[in-house]
Amino acid sequence: MKRARSLAALALAALSLGTLAPAATLPSQAVLSGTCCPGTVWTPDSRSLLFLDGPPARGSTGIYEVPAGGGEVTRRFSSVAFFSPRLLWAVRPGSGEATTLERLADGRRFTLPTYGSDVAWTRSETRLAYTRSDTTGNYDRRATRVYVANAFGAPRAVATLYGGGISGWIGEDTLLLSGKSAPGNRDRDLFTLNVLTGARKTLRTALGFRAVALSPDGQRVVYTVAFDSAARNGLWLQDTAGGAARELNVYGSYRWRDAQRLLLIPLGDVTGTSGPHVLRQYGVGSGTWTTLGDLGDQVRQSDWNVSPDGTRLNFLSAASGDVRVLRLP
Repeated sequence: MKRARSLAALALAALSLGTLAPAATLPSQAVLSGTCCPGTVWTPDSRSLLFLDGPPARGSTGIYEVPAGGGEVTRRFSSVAFFSPRLLWAVRPGSGEATTLERLADGRRFTLPTYGSDVAWTRSETRLAYTRSDTTGNYDRRATRVYVANAFGAPRAVATLYGGGISGWIGEDTLLLSGKSAPGNRDRDLFTLNVLTGARKTLRTALGFRAVALSPDGQRVVYTVAFDSAARNGLWLQDTAGGAARELNVYGSYRWRDAQRLLLIPLGDVTGTSGPHVLRQYGVGSGTWTTLGDLGDQVRQSDWNVSPDGTRLNFLSAASGDVRVLRLP
């Protein structure tokens, strides 16, 4: 009996040490060298990375493409624009209020009075949303009007917020927003809004919400609350349908790997030193963290992304400025 208790204690100790021991380094390769290419993003098919570049490294300014496994760099788009996640649209803000949206398949265009603000597409990319805010005054009290429009359609105002904006589309008809309902309020709401019916559901109330990230299927949202009360501060996971938020008890930079797995690079590494950044993974179903390994490097300015198919990760090396890619275990 005594021996069994000892073995159980050793097993528990080993399990605890497993989360604290130095992680194995995940092999990665440089696909872009030097400091040319911050802000690289994945193509929708997860086969390549896109980045903005120009002279003197390239012949002309444009959006360039490099295979995920490294290789020849080619120019994907000759003009500079904001491209939709599925690369169906090019969005080109003008010098005034009009932004031109071009469907790449046939070159058909329409304009919206966005005044250069970002455009948030639904998954089908047949509907979008944008905001227009007052240009003066305290941000916390500044009115922000939310508009939606169908492709080639006229915009329609659906909400007014103060000190907030759009976090994304949950589905084709529902937006995730945050902001105050009145300029004098202290707290903001994180809430859903059905743009067809006007139905609104508040998920959480806090001083503010940072790094709000919807899961790929829109079923969950992860966000950080800071500078609020101890009970509110932290990294939280919540269903977008409602219900209580789950605190994840860690801080860091995070991205969704897929609808069920969240990747996170903690502040510092698991040993508390300034060594290589460690990559951890949270299973939504199991509610547990696992350490996948370290990157053998640090990530510069939180510049990392996960491929849409969840199999690879790219990051900007703090040591060399290279863009490196690794295959996720």
